[in-house]
Amino acid sequence: MSIKTNFLFLLPIFFLLFSLLPIGKAFESEVENEIPFSYVEESGKGPKRWGQINPHWKVCDNGEMQSPIDLLNRRVQVLPSLGKLKRDYKPAPATLRNRGHDIAVKWKGDAGKININSTDYRLLQCHWHSPSEHTFNGSRYNLELHIVHLSSDGEIAVIGITYKYGRPDPFLAKLMPILSSVGTEEKDLGIINPGNIKFGSRKYYRYIGSLTVPPCLEGVLWTIVKKVRTASREQVRALKEAVHDGFEANARPIQELKGRTVCLYTPRVST
Repeated sequence: MSIKTNFLFLLPIFFLLFSLLPIGKAFESEVENEIPFSYVEESGKGPKRWGQINPHWKVCDNGEMQSPIDLLNRRVQVLPSLGKLKRDYKPAPATLRNRGHDIAVKWKGDAGKININSTDYRLLQCHWHSPSEHTFNGSRYNLELHIVHLSSDGEIAVIGITYKYGRPDPFLAKLMPILSSVGTEEKDLGIINPGNIKFGSRKYYRYIGSLTVPPCLEGVLWTIVKKVRTASREQVRALKEAVHDGFEANARPIQELKGRTVCLYTPRVST
C-alpha cells in the first residue's frame, strides 16, 4: 500500500480516535487567562517550560503531534484527492476581545461552517499571531491568522493564513479603529462577515497537530493556506501594541514532525 493510500485509509481512523478525546472541554478553557505562561524564555514560563507549569499541560513537552511545524516541500505528499476546501460562511454578530496574549474575534451567532471529510465544523473565532507560527521551508512571515472551528463531536479544525508586509489586509482594516481601545471585556462589533477573510489560493497543506498554546491539546486538524497574503506594517504593529507586555511576539517555536504525514492539496489541471 502506498504512502498516499495509507494516509487516506488512516485519516477517518484518526478522526474517530480524536472524537473520543475531551477536546471540547479543553478547548473551552484554552488560555483564557494568560498569566501562567509566557513566550519569553527568560521569564521561566516560556514555551520550553509550558509542560512543567501545569500537570494538564504535560503534552506541551512530550506530545507526538505538536504544532506549529515547518512545511517543507521535500516531505510533503501531494494529494489532489483531498479536494477543495468547502467553506460556507455567513454574516453573524461578533465581538472583539483582547485575551492578553492575542486579539480575537468571536462570533456569537451562526457564522457558518467548513466541511472536511464529510464533517461539518462550525466557525467559532479567529485570532492573530506575530510573527507567523508555521513556516514554509524555514521562512517565517510577519503574521498568522488562525480561524478556529468545532464539530458537534468536539473535534477542532483550524485554518491558518500567513501574511508578509505589503498592502493592508481588508478584514483587519475593519478592526483597526478599535484595536487600541479593546480590553479584556468583549467589545461588540455588530454583524461581521467571515467571508471577508481572503484566502487567495485553493492550495493548502493538511496535517494533524495541536493547539499552539497551553494546554497544547493534540488531535487538531490543520489546514494551512499555501499562499502568503499581505498585511500592512501598521496593522501588524497595532496587533502587537494591543496585547499585554511580553506577548508582542506570540509565536510558539517550531515543533518536531515526528513522522507525521503532511499533505498538499493542488487542484488537478485539466488536459
